Amino acid sequence: MEVEIKEATTKKELRKFVKFNIGLYKDCPYHVPGLIDEELMTLSKDKNPAFEIAEAIYFLAYKGEKVVGRIAGIINHRNNETYHKKNVRFGFVDFIDDVEVVDKLFYAVEHWAKEKGMEVIHGPLGFTDLDHEGMLIEGFDQMGTMAALYNYDYYPKHLVRMGYEKDLDWKEFKIFIPKEIPEKHMRIGEIVKKKYGLTILKFKKRKDIWPYAQNIFDTLNKAYAHLYGFTKLTPKQIDYYVKMYIPILRLDMITLILRESDDAVVGFGIALPNLSQALRKAKGRFFPFGFIPLLKALNTKTKVVDLYLIGVLPEYQNKGVNALLFTDLIPVFNKLGVVYAESNPELETNNAVQAQWDYFKIEHHKTRRAFSKQL
Repeated sequence: MEVEIKEATTKKELRKFVKFNIGLYKDCPYHVPGLIDEELMTLSKDKNPAFEIAEAIYFLAYKGEKVVGRIAGIINHRNNETYHKKNVRFGFVDFIDDVEVVDKLFYAVEHWAKEKGMEVIHGPLGFTDLDHEGMLIEGFDQMGTMAALYNYDYYPKHLVRMGYEKDLDWKEFKIFIPKEIPEKHMRIGEIVKKKYGLTILKFKKRKDIWPYAQNIFDTLNKAYAHLYGFTKLTPKQIDYYVKMYIPILRLDMITLILRESDDAVVGFGIALPNLSQALRKAKGRFFPFGFIPLLKALNTKTKVVDLYLIGVLPEYQNKGVNALLFTDLIPVFNKLGVVYAESNPELETNNAVQAQWDYFKIEHHKTRRAFSKQL
């Protein structure tokens, strides 16, 4: 049966776009589905403030009435202006193992990109660095996480077949939590606190986080500025993410490092109990019953935590500030019975972030890749 590509524009078509991923992986034990409504919000030109600085197009592949693939084309104009590029991103990509399906999906995005004057296509990437990035190339027998989705092993084979090449890799690690704070972390932490006038801030009430929310994302903008694919978040984007994520955070897993002289956020660490199994039970739906396993996972002991965001201002990087973060978080993790933490994707070139695991037992269990091709 011939493959037909159609642009997804209506609410009904976008829901098909989102739900295709869930249906494709319904029998895969490693896949972690996202929440349908949350992804619809990300794709919405009316609700996602990223559309202030970006534009996007969504394509579905059909065989008859059946959806057999999806792909998004995204042009982040701010990123292109910042780095003087003419790049288009592909993302939200899923497909059955079929040459015609894959070729026609990517042709649709490439053709659209050429019409827009773009010169290079790369991905998988989202609108921002907080969307899913990278295609799994190693670790197909490992569970996905909320922050880093799973894909079948035939995906990268099709990319290579079409002439796409490696642009950059992300590594993911299991970081095994020691029963005691490493002595070197303790010593470095105390030195750093005194030398730079720093203090650790914890929260007892959720309302106490809000005055620091903007500062956390300002620090994130500065800490992540040099990373692949990152674009400085706008005030509207920051407000969007604050409202989305702060209500679900666990207070004991949030650590801020403040400069005592002016209360500035020098660094932060934000973790969450691993939600992979809870999201599998929810099957993409928060209501009517999906919220039950999610709330349970967020508020009980856990063997696995996900490290979602860790950031330190550039002028304080490589000076031991990360030791302060883990000096605070290790006892929290031990109290909860945590065996290991998922690092989630870390750029292979980001030596500073990987050096922070030097005093931990770690296991490199997944690698994902950004591919690129000249148009």
